[in-house]
Parts: sequence; structure tokens; C-alpha cells
Amino acid sequence: MRNDELRAAVGPSASSLVTTLMPDDWFLVEPLPNLLFTRDSSVWLPDRVAITSLAMPARKRETQLTELIYRFHPRFADVARSHGHRLEHVEGGDVLLLAPGVIAVGVGERTTPAGAERLARQVFEDGLAHTLLVVPIAQERATMHLDTVCTMVDVDKVVMYPNIADTLTAYAVTAADGYGEGSLRLDVADPEPFLVAAARAMRIDRLELIDTGLDAVTAEREQWDDGNNTLALAPRLAVAYERNVETNARLEDAGIEVVRISGSELGSGRGGPRCMSCPIRRDPLP
Repeated sequence: MRNDELRAAVGPSASSLVTTLMPDDWFLVEPLPNLLFTRDSSVWLPDRVAITSLAMPARKRETQLTELIYRFHPRFADVARSHGHRLEHVEGGDVLLLAPGVIAVGVGERTTPAGAERLARQVFEDGLAHTLLVVPIAQERATMHLDTVCTMVDVDKVVMYPNIADTLTAYAVTAADGYGEGSLRLDVADPEPFLVAAARAMRIDRLELIDTGLDAVTAEREQWDDGNNTLALAPRLAVAYERNVETNARLEDAGIEVVRISGSELGSGRGGPRCMSCPIRRDPLP
């Protein structure tokens, strides 16, 4: 609500020293932020919600509003909550659920090492995971979140930005044995290639990387268009932007059914189908 809008609605009773000295076009109540990228402001692990802490000043109110919804809406009255918008920075786009008990967290432009460590302590104390993989990513706009460079499309398959597929690493974090209440100690393993560390944590022989077969220029273009930000609806079923023609074709060649959406102006905010969703309930995997 602008200053002049209040005066027009209420009349002279709206006058005060503040409104008298304030320019007409200044806001008394600032516009609410959009909540387009709902993946960032909260993430469910797996039956409770972690309220995240967004790093960019322009987005701080998003997670504050999200926390109010989870706290006061009757639909979520019995849902346990963790983390919170006042704590160290963790953004939901950096949090990937690789398998039951295995969580990957990207650390880069948005999520800090301190945020990843607090999240690790919370999920271990609450029994939500046995392994948390911390994945350093470049602090660049095109790779702002882990889910912009890597997403799951099957129980044992990922699609990944080709230009980093050979260099992405992970630190496996687990809870040390023999800790008591209030004295949780973390074991941090040496860095390993992401695919190796993830497969070990997921207790599978191999986490398959779907080779998109893109040359460096095409890969960079489709990365900018969120080609790797797919939304998995089920194993081997994913939503993707239709403009990423080459990536989608390689996904289908690998047996992944792709639901194409136009996106239109959605991608101008730097986010794909996964960024614009926040699953609150998941069916167990067979």
C-alpha cells in the first residue's frame, strides 16, 4: 500500500507526521514477494518440514511467509518442523533426497557450510537419515543450487550438467558412534567423486549418470535453460522444459518418460520444474 493509496482510502484520519513527510509513492506496506520457487523456502524430510533460510536479501520474506503457513494453517497443525528462517543459510534447491536415509546438500552460492552442518545434526538427531553428502558447487548464477546441475530421474539414475560430471565431489557425513544426548559428533569422510560416494551411501552397486552427449556449447545453453532441473514424479517419469530438446532426447533414450512443459516466462527467473514444486507427501518406493 502506497502512501497516497492510504490517504485516498481513509481520508484525513490517515494523516500523521510520517505520512505527511513521506513521498506519495513510497510504500507503507511493501508488496508481498512471489512464492514461485517453492522448492527453496521449505523441504520435507521425509514426513516433517524443514523451513529453510534464504541467502539473498530480496528473498528473505519468502521463507518467513512459508514458516507462517506451516505454523498456523490447520492442514499442517500436526507436522513437525525443523531449521528455520533465522538460522544459517540452507536453501531447498540444494537439498536432494537420493534414497531413503540419504540426503545430498549442495554448498555454494546459497547454502553455507554452517547451514549444511546444522541440517546434518538435525536430521541425524531426528533419525531422518544415516548419511548426508555435502557437495561443493560453483558459486555462480548458472549453478546456484545443486538441483540446477543434478537431479534424480530414477532410483539409480541421475541427469547431470556434463561440464561438471567428472569433477563433482562429495563429503560423506555421518553421526559418530557412541554419542549421547546433546553431544552429537559428526564424522566427515574425505572427498570422493559424487557418483561413487552417492552409490555407497545409497547401498547400490552404481549410480548411473545419464550421458546427455552434449557438446560444451549446447550443454552450457541447456544448463542455463535448466535442462538438468527435472521434476521426478515417479521412477523414470520426469517433467522438463520442452526447449531443452537435446537433454530431453537423451533422457528418453535412457528410458525416462519426459513430460514436456512450455515454461514460457517461468525460466526467466532462473528456475526449472523442480524449483517450482514442493512435494509434501511421497509414496514409499517399491
